[in-house]
Amino acid sequence: MPRLRVVSRATFMDMVASLPASKLDRLYDSHWTCQAILRSLTPLAKQYVMRMLYIDAPIPNKSLQEWVLPDATVKHKVAIDKLEQLRILVDVSERKKEVTYRLNPKLQNQLRSVLKSGGGIPRDPMPSSIVARLPTATELENYAIQQWELVILQLVNSASGEGPTAPLNKFIQHIFQKAGLLTSRENETTSRITEAGFQFLLLERSSQLWQIIREYVSAAEERGLDNGELIGFLLELGFHIVGEPYNMNTLTGMQQKAVEELAILGLARVQQGMKDRWFIPTKLAASLSTNLSESSSWQPTEGFVVVETNFRVYGYTSSKLQTETLRLFVRLEYQLPNLVVGSLTKESINSAFASGINAEQIISFLQKHAHPHVAPKVPTVPETVSDQIRLWETDRNRLQLLPAYVYEDFPSMDIFQAVVAYARDIQGLLWEDASTRRVVVRGELHEDVRSFLHRQNTASSQRK
Repeated sequence: MPRLRVVSRATFMDMVASLPASKLDRLYDSHWTCQAILRSLTPLAKQYVMRMLYIDAPIPNKSLQEWVLPDATVKHKVAIDKLEQLRILVDVSERKKEVTYRLNPKLQNQLRSVLKSGGGIPRDPMPSSIVARLPTATELENYAIQQWELVILQLVNSASGEGPTAPLNKFIQHIFQKAGLLTSRENETTSRITEAGFQFLLLERSSQLWQIIREYVSAAEERGLDNGELIGFLLELGFHIVGEPYNMNTLTGMQQKAVEELAILGLARVQQGMKDRWFIPTKLAASLSTNLSESSSWQPTEGFVVVETNFRVYGYTSSKLQTETLRLFVRLEYQLPNLVVGSLTKESINSAFASGINAEQIISFLQKHAHPHVAPKVPTVPETVSDQIRLWETDRNRLQLLPAYVYEDFPSMDIFQAVVAYARDIQGLLWEDASTRRVVVRGELHEDVRSFLHRQNTASSQRK
């Protein structure tokens, strides 16, 4: 079967798990990394780690299975598989005997130490007598939002064809190109936005952030940085206190470079004093350790969009980014200092479809950014509007072909259910039939599912 490259749907922890075993074990030299990775686990996987934290003897897999109810067998297999990928559980079984596990000794010792000491913070903030005036919490949050909007505006301007209002930042351009959001052809003088780029613009801010962070880490080695060290620093950065100043001299050369680049994304603010320089983490940086998925608590404070049954759209905003994002699928008619007015038309919606945006993304965007006065209503977007958007898409795409793979002839129902659960967990499941033990998954995730199935088959044969 052909090998498929999976990038856009991989989570941050999937990228961590893909590191070589030597680099992954080196990450566990830091208890900050150990804590961050523990936070990223599912509740069941966390329970396994905490139960085994003070057990030094290997535990048979059969004993682990007794910790869950029979109807949670699938969840158990998914949790064990993730723990193995991250080398949190190490297989120490001998040949031709039952599979036995123990916690990674490095991670085990680090977490024990944290429980005894309480953790603390990675480094002490600078004294107030040394640093200049620090931004308030509101100023720091506004700074983070403004920096992030400046980054996304460069992509929006590429979509509008007007070109950026300022020279395109080479660092940001490189990240966008690595993520497949901008074209990177050598014979083109200017980069153009791709279909993936249009879809990226309608994602939640937290999802956008994690996609950019993944590509930033993936491109580390091209710029002479150790990706394992960079991942460790990113996870550690999330444990710093938001709004407190930290001396740049306490960082290594790689970490200083990373902070300066992360400041462009709004994760930190760098200030210069008479002698010293310091960085101030923002809420974006805090989200790096508190939530390692594509969802975060750091979201816009309130929505701004009102959609009426006559297809009129009112955007109560002064943000250029929000205005330009609406322009992707709304025909804007006039703009005031804090209000933009437009209409959803067949032409504007079809233009969005041609760019790679689908109906559900448009409707989801309007729902998630609904103004507080209409947000409590159900539905927030009138059904006449949402239904018409879907009809316009149906008219345009009467038949859609997607690459997919069929899995059948599973050796057991348990393995079938585990594969179904795993495919659903990574959003790759298209169809399943338990009676015939057949599964259809998305083509771009075939390699991930096949690797998972191989691990399940191997574990099953070892148990026999």
